[in-house]
Amino acid sequence: MNRGPVKDSRPAGRSFAEKAADAWGANVPDWVAELVRIADAEGLGGAEKRVNYSRSAISTIISGKYNGDLGRVEQMVRGALMAETVDCPVLGEIGRDRCLIEQKEPFRATSRHRAQLFHACKTCPQRR
Repeated sequence: MNRGPVKDSRPAGRSFAEKAADAWGANVPDWVAELVRIADAEGLGGAEKRVNYSRSAISTIISGKYNGDLGRVEQMVRGALMAETVDCPVLGEIGRDRCLIEQKEPFRATSRHRAQLFHACKTCPQRR
């Protein structure tokens, strides 16, 4: 019984680099090229773990059809894969991807550390 495609499979003979070149043309942004490099090396599952986006989201980003916030995706890729850092008033120097993750966390009065981050993120120049 056939239950769909094999895990981590891609169309026969077609790399993510070719998919990106078709979608973005000669002007593939550097952060998309880095995402493609990881997807080709580790598959969509490896890219998913590093960038914290689903496999389907990564595939649509590479193919140029993603309808979400590409600016946020770019910052996540730059932080997770390209070692871009920011200066956090609470944590010090951290990756841009971690900064975005911390901004999305809710206020928790039970954690002094989380409360400090919540209040610092409200006035931080890195806020999105």
